[in-house]
Amino acid sequence: MKRSSFLFFKGLGLIFAILCGIGTAVLGWYDGADWMNIATYSIAVTGLILWGWYHFSVRWINEDLKKNIFTKFPKEEIIQDEENEENFFFKNIREHRWKTIAFLGIILIFIFVSFISENFFSGRTLVSFLIFLLFVIFMGVISRYIKGGKSVFVGIGVLIGLFIIGSLTIPGFLTTMNMKSMLVFAAFLGLATIGQTFVALLGGLDLSIPFVIGSMNVALMSLISKGVSPWLACIVILLLGALIGFVNGVLSFRLQGQALILTLGVGFFVKGGVQILVSMGTFSAGTVFGVVPDWMQNLASMGGKTVGLPIPPVIIIWIVVSILVIVALRLTKWGRHLYALGGSRLSSSRLSISEKGYWIGAYVISGFFSALTGILLLGWSGGGYVGAGDIYLFTTIAAVVIGGTSLLGGSGGYGLSVIGVFILQIITTVLIGWGLSWEAQQFILGLLIIPMVALYARSPHIRSQI
Repeated sequence: MKRSSFLFFKGLGLIFAILCGIGTAVLGWYDGADWMNIATYSIAVTGLILWGWYHFSVRWINEDLKKNIFTKFPKEEIIQDEENEENFFFKNIREHRWKTIAFLGIILIFIFVSFISENFFSGRTLVSFLIFLLFVIFMGVISRYIKGGKSVFVGIGVLIGLFIIGSLTIPGFLTTMNMKSMLVFAAFLGLATIGQTFVALLGGLDLSIPFVIGSMNVALMSLISKGVSPWLACIVILLLGALIGFVNGVLSFRLQGQALILTLGVGFFVKGGVQILVSMGTFSAGTVFGVVPDWMQNLASMGGKTVGLPIPPVIIIWIVVSILVIVALRLTKWGRHLYALGGSRLSSSRLSISEKGYWIGAYVISGFFSALTGILLLGWSGGGYVGAGDIYLFTTIAAVVIGGTSLLGGSGGYGLSVIGVFILQIITTVLIGWGLSWEAQQFILGLLIIPMVALYARSPHIRSQI
């Protein structure tokens, strides 16, 4: 490309960016936005489009400009021959076809929501979506230069992008009440995901989690309503959850490769058994009402307080437990052995690492935290319901996978699962804020989860690299 062509493309991008900025201001004025929002949107759109234009129209054509975004035009008059100039763009599209497909998928979701949701499409949402797309492109470009911890970087980037689009398109998204609500629900999912993460690191799955949550929820309420001390009832429920995890671990270890179906069967067994026991002498098996102790309500309710501060204790519990779990996985001998077993069982056996003990232990932890989640949900809802854990059937798995933990075992960790939990929670909040129906929410969640799972599934497992 000649210098004149280079300058022409840069000038054209500048004009286009300015026009888009003016268009943004006009749309903001038309929607009745205040001048601060209009100025912010206009500047952001102009800057991001200018950067995007330079990166994708100029740098993609000029091979010599790929290394540095701020590289000046070289002294040579001719940079590349015509053939390369014509094929460079399409070559990049082919090399990044999965990212291109994901990018187009996001655009299709926006179009879909615009058609099914009333009053969704407006100048504000259009500009907000444009900013979100440009941010995604920006993070994708930066990710090329990230050597280690790319999963963490991508996850944090997705979080920031979702937070941007939520704050720009949903009134009240940044309010204290909404932030507290998202953290509370994220804490429930996060605690339930601990066990799933441990099991996934070994290459297993636990589908009994939602059934244990619901069963322990209604069983706890039943015990309290029959006069059992709430503290004693909670201890019994936690031990019972750990016992269910122990049964899952023993049976799935003996039937290797069948953990998915086996844990599902155990879950149905536990749910049905608890319903039979709770229904004796009553008319309802799935729901139990009673008086929930004030301290239990304080643990998980939106109005709960921690040492006088307006922070629900369940959030603090999750933070503390998360730190302990991450430290245990990364800095202890037990955690290193868990990763070793997930990576290569044969190599671990030669190091005298007990596969059976770690396998059963992971499922015991899963059952324990499932029961703990059921206890906390009772404090939040105020009544026992056997279906309280139904929403966690696949969301725990989705949080693990979206975070970047391999379902084949050996790679990932709970820190990544925390990122996955926040991503799912913000997505859910955004979809609800857009006024979408439950069916539409599930449809879009599925569209978003599938490419994420496919992306991580394309990564070679650690066993194949040994």
